[in-house]
Amino acid sequence: MATKENLLKLLEENRGIYLSGEDIGSALSVSRTSVWKAVKALQSEGYDICAATNKGYCLAKNTDIISNQGIQKYLSETNKSQLELTVLQSVTSTNSFFKEKAINGAKEGRVIIAGEQTAGRGRAGKSFFSPKDTGIYMSLLLRPTEEEKNKVSKVTTIAALAMSEAIEKVSNKKAAIKWVNDIFVNHKKVCGILTEISLDLESRNIEYIILGLGVNVYEPQNGFPKEIKDIAGAIFKKSKADSKNRLIAGFLERFFKYYKSENIDSYVEKYRKKCFVIGKEIFVIKGKEKLQAFVRNLDNNCHLQVTYLDGKQEILSSGEISLKLNKI
Repeated sequence: MATKENLLKLLEENRGIYLSGEDIGSALSVSRTSVWKAVKALQSEGYDICAATNKGYCLAKNTDIISNQGIQKYLSETNKSQLELTVLQSVTSTNSFFKEKAINGAKEGRVIIAGEQTAGRGRAGKSFFSPKDTGIYMSLLLRPTEEEKNKVSKVTTIAALAMSEAIEKVSNKKAAIKWVNDIFVNHKKVCGILTEISLDLESRNIEYIILGLGVNVYEPQNGFPKEIKDIAGAIFKKSKADSKNRLIAGFLERFFKYYKSENIDSYVEKYRKKCFVIGKEIFVIKGKEKLQAFVRNLDNNCHLQVTYLDGKQEILSSGEISLKLNKI
């Protein structure tokens, strides 16, 4: 690991505490000049590192920059060893970027996180607004075994529950789920999830799953684009120390706890309680049609049980629905 990465790890572990250049050099087995150069490199990347004569260097407590080292602080020892994290400043799309890695044999547990997407993708071919420094854009790779086939249809709902719980833990705000994969805080959408599955055309076996999440941590400086400003929101109004690293780690901890559980359905009741469309009138969108329906409940597969105006009942395993925000 390069001096810069080792220094960041040391500063993250001692956030808010001054460490002398001599002590840092000794801990990293490098010269004080190397320490100074590494500090300058991190500062150029946006890290708020204070330097004071006779005191040394200190990573400010209120810093909120995504880093491998920052995420690792909050992971269990199991996930530290099983997950491979890659943090990038900018990509076109974390899901698109990941596909080449998956095709070339990347293992389950690989996670890619970016501070910006220049061509973020949402469901149904829609774009996902992903401005620099205000959000979390991440994808993780799953390779379910034959024994894990029953988990495949549950990946999206597990992710929605895991992220909503992570948001609540870090923000102390209520996070609710709009079936099947959108997370709302204060009646505004703060997170979307895109799950993409690759099948072997001959065997029809699943080769891999790429699970992508986009989270609006802060509002963009110039606000959200007019086409989404009525629905899009952010978790925080102003910077909150280390919130991004905590959210990422909190999500990963919870997701893999549910996904790897022998009782895979243990999360269903928690998802059901957070799903705010139950008992509501909605529109089921099928192509250009919008069919009014009433949501009776969710079954144990997190499929939506609806009744249409003509009395016909249906169980939806996927799809798009809409409802008025004042009914949330």
